[in-house]
Amino acid sequence: MLAVLTGLGLSAAAGLNAYIPMLVVGLLDRHTDLVRLPAEFGWLTNGWVLALLGVLLAAEVVLDKVAVVDSVNDAVQTFVRPAAGGAVFAATDAAGRLDSSSFMTDHPWIGWVLGIVVALVVHLTKTSIRPIVNAGTLGTGAPVVSMVEDTVSLGMSVLAILAPVIALIGVVMLAFVSFRMLRTLRRRRRRAERSGA
Repeated sequence: MLAVLTGLGLSAAAGLNAYIPMLVVGLLDRHTDLVRLPAEFGWLTNGWVLALLGVLLAAEVVLDKVAVVDSVNDAVQTFVRPAAGGAVFAATDAAGRLDSSSFMTDHPWIGWVLGIVVALVVHLTKTSIRPIVNAGTLGTGAPVVSMVEDTVSLGMSVLAILAPVIALIGVVMLAFVSFRMLRTLRRRRRRAERSGA
């Protein structure tokens, strides 16, 4: 059961930033005993793959801090983040941990699907909020929100591995805060439209 919670936390983190959870999982497997990936996910520990992920992360960090460019980046990431979420969920669920569900181990495609769906939902929420924040702050909010997203993605990735139950609480809190933000921003937009009419 904890392996599923780890996968949920990692795929939620991938919805915010595809490269952080992949790097965390790959580096932890390569340099520690905290993560042991199965052979079919050994590519995540390859030095060249980790270097490429580092370069992609650096580009993502810079592009995501610039208003308008962040929306273009989000459009491209619509394909990348869900795929990363599926990969990290399936990789950690198939890792053969003692707490892995035999059902999930026997049906690895379920981990892929769950990871893709969770990452996609988080990604779509992010892409809905960012343009509203950019418009409401004239672009000055982009770097702040992006830094918060990167920090949450890193924290969620580490928690998903070290404390999966706390990571689940974090996913629930993230969903709650996102829902409240969307509601508040929509209300403000409606008020602005009414006052402008």
